[in-house]
Amino acid sequence: MLPVLVVHGGAGHIPEERAQMSCAGVRAAVRGGYSKLQGQGSAMDAVVEAVTLLENDPHYNAGRGSVLNAKGEVEMDAIVMDGRYLASGAVSAVRKVANPVQLARLVMDKTSHLCLTGEGASQFARAMGVPEVPEESLITEYARMRWKKNLAADANPVECQMGKMGTVGAVAVDAEGNIACATSTGGMLNKMEGRVGDTACIGCGGYADNKVGAVSPTGHGEAIMKVTLARLILFHMEQGRSAEAAADEALAYMKERVGGLGGVVVVDPQGGWSVRFSSLQMAWAAAQQQTLHYGLYTGEHFTQNIDNPY
Repeated sequence: MLPVLVVHGGAGHIPEERAQMSCAGVRAAVRGGYSKLQGQGSAMDAVVEAVTLLENDPHYNAGRGSVLNAKGEVEMDAIVMDGRYLASGAVSAVRKVANPVQLARLVMDKTSHLCLTGEGASQFARAMGVPEVPEESLITEYARMRWKKNLAADANPVECQMGKMGTVGAVAVDAEGNIACATSTGGMLNKMEGRVGDTACIGCGGYADNKVGAVSPTGHGEAIMKVTLARLILFHMEQGRSAEAAADEALAYMKERVGGLGGVVVVDPQGGWSVRFSSLQMAWAAAQQQTLHYGLYTGEHFTQNIDNPY
C-alpha cells in the first residue's frame, strides 16, 4: 500500500471552461510527486514537489494564479509539516515569491520558528537565496478580472470565491512509513491587506503525524480556522474512525456549526486515503501501486496506469 500521494486543487465550483485544465493539473502534480516517492524520496519531498507544480500552474489559487487582495496585489500563505517529529514551517502574506511552499520548507529546515510573515518572510527568502519575482509574473488576467468584478459594493467575494479554483495541497506516506502534508494558497478573493487564512496555521491548513495520518484542507479559511479542521479530522481518527468517516464527520460539523464548505485529502499510516468535500466540486488525484486515481465531482473516481500521460 506504500508509498501513496494524494493532492487537491481546491474546493468550490469550477467553471466548465476551466474544469478540464484543473483536472489535468492535479494529475500532473501527482505524477511529479509520486516520481519522488518511487525514487526513494521522502513524503516531504513528494508533497513539496506536487504543490510546487500546482503553484506553477496558473489554473489554481496558489503561486502564479493567486487571487488578488483588495489593493489588487498578491499575498500568499503556505505550510508544510513532517509527521516524524511534528516539525512544521509556514509563511503568511508573503509577496514576490514564485513557490511559497518551498519557502515554508526552508522555515521548517533552517529556523527554530514555525511561521514567518510579510516582510520578515521576504527578508528570510532573500537570506536563503530565494529569487524575488516580479509581482506581475504571479498575476493572471483571470485573477485581475475577478478582482475588478468584486470591487463593486454589492459583491460577495466569499460566494464568488467558490467559483474559483482554490487552495492546493498534498498528503503522502513514503516507503519508510513517514507522513507529510503541504498546503499553499493565494487566500481569499479581495481580502483585506494582511489577512491570513487557515493555510499558514498549523492544525487548520494542514497537519501531519506519523502516529495518526495527515490532512490538507481547502475551503473558506475563516470557517476552517474556527473548527481547526485538519487536527479535528485526525482527532476523530485517533478515536478509531477511518479517514473517510473522520473527514465526513468534521466537514459536516464545519457546515452545521459555522456554515462553512470545504474539502480535504487524508492519509493514514497504513496507506489508506480519502478525498471528501462538501462543496460542489474538488479537483483531486492520488497515486498508489502504479495506479493514478482522480475525480472532480462527488462520487466520481477514475483510474488509469500512472505511466499513461493522458
